Amino acid sequence: QEELIESGGGLVQAGGSLRLSCAASERPLISYNMGWFRQAPGKEREFVASISWSGAITKYGDSVKGRFTISRDNDKNTMWLQMNSLKPEDTAVYYCAALQSSGDYVSIRATTYSFWGQGTQVTVSS
Repeated sequence: QEELIESGGGLVQAGGSLRLSCAASERPLISYNMGWFRQAPGKEREFVASISWSGAITKYGDSVKGRFTISRDNDKNTMWLQMNSLKPEDTAVYYCAALQSSGDYVSIRATTYSFWGQGTQVTVSS
């Protein structure tokens, strides 16, 4: 069983930036294609971004494209989500997720991910 550890959430004003981090505790992060999802109160879990294990392939949800950047450093065993130009509608609990596969690819479907972090709260005030 893998444990994913997120950090970096908090309260920020609209237009500000935050950077979320995610690390794996049991296996090297290179073992996984990774993703970020978010869930706001009363809403379904939403795809935010995904990155393949090599880092060569990335994909973003339409609502964050151009504002958020997903990246990873397998040597540091860490993945990041840089969030710029934050809006109040970005307020949610953000989850990192790991997809164990030998293939180098991305996925927007939550059901394809095997492991999930505990979530970190991001609140954007207007």
